[in-house]
Amino acid sequence: MNKNLSLLALSGTLALGAFAGFELSERSNAQVANTPPAVTAQAATPSTTTTSDSGRARTESEANTVQVVKARQDGLVYVSVTESAGDSPQAQLRKQLQDQFGFSVPGAPDDGSGGVEQGTGSGFFVNSQGDIITNNHVVEGASEITIRLHGNKQTYKAKVIGRAPDFDLALIRAEGLPQGAIKPIPLGDSSQLDVGLKAIAMGAPFGLDFSVSEGIISSVERTVPVGTKEVEQPVIQTDAAINPGNSGGPLLNSAGQVIGVNTQILSPAGAVSGVGQNAGVGFAIPVNTVKRLLPQLQAGGVVKTPTLGILFSDLSALPQDERQSLKLPATGLLVQQVYPGSPAAQAGLKGSAQSAAQGSGRQSGQDQIATGGDIITAVDGQPVSEGDDLRRAVIDKKIGDTLRLTVQRNGQARDVTVRLQAFNIPNSQQ
Repeated sequence: MNKNLSLLALSGTLALGAFAGFELSERSNAQVANTPPAVTAQAATPSTTTTSDSGRARTESEANTVQVVKARQDGLVYVSVTESAGDSPQAQLRKQLQDQFGFSVPGAPDDGSGGVEQGTGSGFFVNSQGDIITNNHVVEGASEITIRLHGNKQTYKAKVIGRAPDFDLALIRAEGLPQGAIKPIPLGDSSQLDVGLKAIAMGAPFGLDFSVSEGIISSVERTVPVGTKEVEQPVIQTDAAINPGNSGGPLLNSAGQVIGVNTQILSPAGAVSGVGQNAGVGFAIPVNTVKRLLPQLQAGGVVKTPTLGILFSDLSALPQDERQSLKLPATGLLVQQVYPGSPAAQAGLKGSAQSAAQGSGRQSGQDQIATGGDIITAVDGQPVSEGDDLRRAVIDKKIGDTLRLTVQRNGQARDVTVRLQAFNIPNSQQ
């Protein structure tokens, strides 16, 4: 029996990520070609006015929702994937993602039968050439991808064109689509969102073809770990019902424009019946991220992100008495280790004289903090108050860009310029 291929869940405690980055290029102003005209937006002021439609009374809001759905439903795509089961790298990746996100992803029984794993997700057309945006976690490691269109049982083989794992985005294209079948949905502007605006989610939750849910934009100030490196990034929070199978589907505004790509939900920690199911807190990747990455995704391959190549202690996470005993400031990032050959090493960044215990970027759980290394106090002139400030600064860069770090070394402030490059930290310790 098919299970839904989705990571639409986060544990109650959001995991912290590693450093990676990629510039969301401001030069990109990717537009959707030959898209249908935008649906008339509903009035900003709530209204209870009703209209008559074939004898059915509808509020203006209801009429708008019906209009948006009818205008955009043919741009929705259902995605099915198949992959080899067992001890394959793909299966191991699925298990890793399951452990990280606390959500049961598709997997064949461990019975040695050598079966296959199957799953479903959603996507949508972004241009008249048939490019389809979905989540990277929907198609990651898939040996076969097929799609179906709304109202049609015909399946079409598809292939991955480009992936951006650190942003949980992927672009796929289907083969043999009939002429006129491609109905792109126009991309909106997520920078113009306000809390309280309408949000319409379309997709196939739990494998139920063409399900629509409606809610509002709950927050535009939320950040959560996104992508395989779990770097904290801005997301759109909505209370529109999002469930497994909605992954990769569009979140629309009242004008029928895509404002986000549904990607995760927050389920109550320890709630057996709620794990992996909608609890009124869903997250979508802002559409402006899609627009900026689209040229790189269309170029093909994997969008790589740079890594500094350091381990550090977030001083804001240390107890006050420990900071005082070590004569450390209240905020800043104490560099514990600089990996040889990394961009940070090439820039001359200095790690602690003592050997730091291996661990995550925050290092807050160590029994002992190694001192003597550089303390990063600002990034590109902006003060650093916590570790996520550095991660967010790096993710806004691309390979080849420079990053100016202000550091304290032996009590003196100095600037260190790092030229960012792709770098694999040994043993995947990031």
